[in-house]
Amino acid sequence: MNMFRLHLTDAMRARVSARARAFVGDRKGATAVEFALIAAPFFLLIFAILEIALIFFASAIIENAVSMAARDIRTGQMQNAGQGEVEFRAAVCEQIRTVADCGRLSVDVRTFENFGSAQFDPPVGADGELDDGGFTFDPGQAQDIVVVRVFYDWPLLGPGMINGLANMPGNRRLISAATAFRNEPYNED
Repeated sequence: MNMFRLHLTDAMRARVSARARAFVGDRKGATAVEFALIAAPFFLLIFAILEIALIFFASAIIENAVSMAARDIRTGQMQNAGQGEVEFRAAVCEQIRTVADCGRLSVDVRTFENFGSAQFDPPVGADGELDDGGFTFDPGQAQDIVVVRVFYDWPLLGPGMINGLANMPGNRRLISAATAFRNEPYNED
C-alpha cells in the first residue's frame, strides 16, 4: 500500500510538472498581461498630456480675450461711453465663456507715469491664494500708459496626479494674461 501512494504521488508530480511547463510556455495571454502592467502609467501620461493641452488652450483664449477687450480702453471707446469694470469684465467673459467660468475671473487695470514704473508684486498671498484686494480699475485718459491684467483661477481635473501643474492650493492653477500700452490720443480732433 505504501508503494501505491508513492506511485500516485509521482504521477501527480509529473502531471503538475507538465501543467507548469505548459503554463510557462503558453503565450496566448502575454499581450494582455504586458498591457495590464503598463496601462496605468500609459493612461496617466495620456491624461496629463490632455490636461496640459487644455490649460494651454484656455490660456490662449484668455489672452486673446484680454487683448480684444483692452482695445476698447486703448482707443478710448470705453472711457467715452462711461463704461467701467463691469463692462470690461463682460467683454472678456463674452470671449472666454466656452472654456471658463466668469465667476473665477479677477481684473486689474492701472495707469502709470511711464513703462518703467509698471512693476507689480505677485498677486498670490502667503497662503497661496489669489489676493485681489488691491486690484483697481483705472483705464486712464488719452496718452496714459495702461496695464491690464486678468487672472483666472483654473481648477485642475486630475486631483493630485499631476502635481507640477498646480500653483495654488486645492489643485488649482492661476492663469494670467496681461497687456501694456499707451492710450491713443482719442480726445484730440
